[in-house]
Amino acid sequence: MLLKDKVALITGAGSGIGRASAIRFAKEGAKVMVADVRAETASNTAAEIEKAGGVAKSVSVDVRVGAEVERMVNETIRAFGRLDILFNNAGVFVPKTVVDTSEEEWDWVVDVCLKGVFFGCKYAIPQMIKQGGGVIINTASGAGIEGVPNLGAYQAAKGGVVIMSKGIALDFARHKIRCVSICPGVIETPIAENCNTVPAGASQLVWARTGNAHPLGRNGKPEEVGALAAFLASDEAGFITGVAVPIDGGFSAGAFAPPGRERPS
Repeated sequence: MLLKDKVALITGAGSGIGRASAIRFAKEGAKVMVADVRAETASNTAAEIEKAGGVAKSVSVDVRVGAEVERMVNETIRAFGRLDILFNNAGVFVPKTVVDTSEEEWDWVVDVCLKGVFFGCKYAIPQMIKQGGGVIINTASGAGIEGVPNLGAYQAAKGGVVIMSKGIALDFARHKIRCVSICPGVIETPIAENCNTVPAGASQLVWARTGNAHPLGRNGKPEEVGALAAFLASDEAGFITGVAVPIDGGFSAGAFAPPGRERPS
């Protein structure tokens, strides 16, 4: 077990990458605090973990609000006695250019995706220092390291996550705290529908269009990201910090022409 006796706190764990990661962390032996803005989905993930024989509790949190994030961290420590792994995963997006994005939409995306990571780190790091170390994983995006059309606020926030994670890694390395960001390509999660940007069920159409854009010819699965996160959180990755790790089917490797769109010779 990669994470035996570790305590992990995962935000956005009611669905998608967060849910898959919570389940994987528990299978690897971690005690998991499942956090989500929706109390019901957080509770459902925790119940699934416990049904499988793992240890989990749930908490509702709006990561945009510092006091709520502080409460979330404190509840984790009260429940399990420590905090070894913080996985700042909660995220939302608006598929618009900066011209078309309203101020309210910009604030929503940046507050969840970037400010939420700031709050998580702000309140978790003092506990990690006190106990002698820890691991922070922040969900960024391929859009945080490569330009992507029509994701103005989202890519700004995710680029911020990438560079902030590097700074945190440097600031707290001597406290034995590692910090990395992960940069997924298109992962088949309900994020679009959760953000009310597409009608229910329309994600299948989005995935059909995006899969072939990856050199591997398909989209990623939440479980694949969860497996990466579990490794990065483990002692097996003990010399890895301050990096942005792509998990994108080769998308960030360079220019790629999907089949049928190759340049003429």
